[in-house]
Amino acid sequence: MEANLGTTNLLLAIMAAVSVLEALLLAGVGFAGFMIYRRVMELVDDLEKRQVAPAMARVNAILDDVKEVTSKVKSETERVDLAFHSTLDRLDDTADRVRSNVRAKTSRIVGFVRGLRVIIEGLLHSRQQPMEGRS
Repeated sequence: MEANLGTTNLLLAIMAAVSVLEALLLAGVGFAGFMIYRRVMELVDDLEKRQVAPAMARVNAILDDVKEVTSKVKSETERVDLAFHSTLDRLDDTADRVRSNVRAKTSRIVGFVRGLRVIIEGLLHSRQQPMEGRS
């Protein structure tokens, strides 16, 4: 039975050594992964400082300019719209005044022309009746 225990102990020692080697290998892989992660993060931070941050600063400056231009365009548009509507209101008021003044001044002329027409029709009608009576 001693021989069997010696073989078993040998196999157990081999498995223990393999387990220690696996643990060391796993610790090495974990440490290498951490080192790779740290280097990649340093690279990303450096890239962000050199490329992304200046680009974002330029983009923010452009957006500020666009915001300023948009607000100016909006205010100018409102000003032009107000001026346009006030001009149209004055134009409508002027057209109403011209229309009423023309009606007031031409009503006398129209009345005079209508009266003249009635007189001429009356004269023509009175001339035609005697002529018809003579025939």
